Order: sequence, then C-alpha cells, then structure tokens
Amino acid sequence: MADRAGAVMFKGNPIALGGPEIKAGSDAPDFTALDNGLQPVKLSQARGKVIVLSAVCDTETRRFNVEAGKLGGNVEVWTVSMDLPFAQKRWCGAAGVTAVKTLSDFRERSFAQNYGVLVKEGPLAGLTARAVFVVGKDGKVKHAEYVKEITTEPNYDAALAAAKQAAAG
Repeated sequence: MADRAGAVMFKGNPIALGGPEIKAGSDAPDFTALDNGLQPVKLSQARGKVIVLSAVCDTETRRFNVEAGKLGGNVEVWTVSMDLPFAQKRWCGAAGVTAVKTLSDFRERSFAQNYGVLVKEGPLAGLTARAVFVVGKDGKVKHAEYVKEITTEPNYDAALAAAKQAAAG
C-alpha cells in the first residue's frame, strides 16, 4: 500500500500515512479488531446497521458517547485504536463510556491499514491518525474525514448528520 505523505499534519509538520484514502461512495473496507473481551469483531458482521468509525481520541470518544444514544438503535459508534483491550476497558470504566464500542487494532492493524490512518513515521509512528468514517447499512462509506491536523477534533456535526441520514435511508 502506498504511503500518503503530508495527508495530515502533527503540530504543523506533515506525516506519512500508510494505506489508501477512503472516500464517500466507496465500499467500506472490512477489518477485524478485538473487543474488550479479546473477541474478534469484523465490520462485515455489522451489515444492515450504520456504523460510525472513529480513529481515536479521548475527546472524540467522550463526545460520540454522549451523541450515540441520540442516533437510534440502528446506529453504532465504534472507536478503534492501537490501545490494548485491557487499557480500553479500564479507560471506558473510568470515563463512563458505555454507548461506544471500543476496539483494539493492535494485533492485525487491519483497520489502520485498510482505512489509511496508520502513521508511518515520526513520534506517532504505529498509531492512528484522527479520522471519522460513517458506513451505511449497505456497506458503503457515507462520510469520510481525515482530520488535517491531528491535534484538532473532527467535524462532529457532519459525521452525525451523515449517520442520521444513513439510518433514515
């Protein structure tokens, strides 16, 4: 997979991401990550639901946790990171996060590579860049945002609007 140099910035410095750039309208790449009980979770198993995929940040997960309950039962929010499942479980308990499914990509890195968010070099190498994707019930990407500056937050309103529209359609 090709590196995408300068696709995002870290404190004003360009960083290279590995993997393809995912765009709205494309088929959502499948991936496997581990839940907090070390069980594999595949995106393809969620077909028929709208999935908001958040590549990760404490602030993002807390905000999506608040919003998740307002999206309805046909929409799930998954936060995917390189953190170990044990750490994710502890963090969720401490942060009161109950409406978001946290998934660990540490083993296969298939989410990071398939969605083009794997940081390839620099101080954040091996982690994921901040991004949000909305996958419709049909398995198509309805919204894709790679946050240009990793230290800033995504456009929550755009992602939530895309999730609501996908759930209604």
